[in-house]
Amino acid sequence: MTADDALKEYRERRNFDRTPEPLPEPEKTGRRPIFVIQKHDARNLHYDFRLEADGVLKSWAVPKGFSTDPAEKRLAVPTEDHPLEYAEFEGVIPAGEYGAGTVLVWDTGTYRNETERNKTPISVREALENGHLSIWLEGEKLRGGYALTRFKTGRDEAWLIVKKNDAEANPHRSPVTTEPRSVLTGRTLEEIAAGRQA
Repeated sequence: MTADDALKEYRERRNFDRTPEPLPEPEKTGRRPIFVIQKHDARNLHYDFRLEADGVLKSWAVPKGFSTDPAEKRLAVPTEDHPLEYAEFEGVIPAGEYGAGTVLVWDTGTYRNETERNKTPISVREALENGHLSIWLEGEKLRGGYALTRFKTGRDEAWLIVKKNDAEANPHRSPVTTEPRSVLTGRTLEEIAAGRQA
């Protein structure tokens, strides 16, 4: 599947004459893959976790956001693939549009895929098809290993995201509550919704 095919649902759900969300552009190559976590105040406040793979951002909605405590499991519900340009999107999606609400870039950086099968590295695509992905994040707020594991398939597909027990783990840290601002502009959701400029 090409990135263009993967973004069909993203395009169909949006009216780009109304929403400030980005239109997909030609694929970028030659660098480490990125991740982004966007705080999204829509019908319910949640965090959108996006990983670059195969020319798109694979995406999950994470209701409670990320934890740095390996003992905590966080639900992640897959959503449609997004274009790479979405990694820098911050703004207000207007009422009546899919995902209406305010979005800020809560964390971003690069990642590496550490998934193996029988001690042999496998691609992100294959890992997601198999239902288990092991990654190392190099973000501004989050660093270290995380595992995504699918526990339900079908229409109600669901995954869990868990922090690995490594040097970056910290059960006493709560970045979701203590670090609410955008890593791109320093703004809060309220400031973005009010139209305050970066």
